[in-house]
Amino acid sequence: MTDAPPGYVLPPPPVASLPVAGRAARLPVRRIYCVGRNYVAHIREMKEADERDPPFFFQKPRDSLVPDGATIPYPADTADFQYEVELVAAIGTGGRDIPAAEALRHVFGYAIGIDLTRRDRQRDARDRQLPWEMGKSFDLSAPCGPVHPAAPGGAPGGAIALAVNGVEHQRGQIGEMIWSVPEVIAQLSRSYALEPGDLVFTGTPAGVGPLVPGDVVTASIEGLGTLTLTIGPPEAPGGKRD
Repeated sequence: MTDAPPGYVLPPPPVASLPVAGRAARLPVRRIYCVGRNYVAHIREMKEADERDPPFFFQKPRDSLVPDGATIPYPADTADFQYEVELVAAIGTGGRDIPAAEALRHVFGYAIGIDLTRRDRQRDARDRQLPWEMGKSFDLSAPCGPVHPAAPGGAPGGAIALAVNGVEHQRGQIGEMIWSVPEVIAQLSRSYALEPGDLVFTGTPAGVGPLVPGDVVTASIEGLGTLTLTIGPPEAPGGKRD
């Protein structure tokens, strides 16, 4: 066992962080919130919600972050491993009960994210009316690219897309969100006190689908560049993360 520093009985976990475009300093990450079902076409393809439902949220652990260019193992406990490209808003100024009209003032910047999902485990949980953690909140389930500091004038509004092995599967427009970035932040802040370093994954357009070992995933959002991920062989039984 590694020796713990003074004041701890075990070594504390490292600080989760993301690179910031154009800067040497990194963004520390506190929490990762995700919005469920925020594009009409995705709701229709999943056939599991009313398009008029208000947004709902779930979380991923901050150590599930995966950097751009990484290779990750095909995860354990699934036979249906899927991708979902998302715009990510990084909170720079905390708050509670934030009005939508003021929400963008709380955003430090934006990034490309992929909400990796064990779809079979998610559906099992849904059918049994259980939480989604087994399907959504597993190790290495939150690839995220560099955070681009917010430009004056609001959130990104262009194209969002994802390709697997060069073949495009998802394409939409950020403006097609049912709940805009300011509305999502306002709604989330009614239930949680947001703090600097919180990430908000804002939902995915239609076209989600399965991944297999060897796949190369390229996600893109207009103005934010690309995020690339490679799926490696299945993790060995009893293996541990580096």
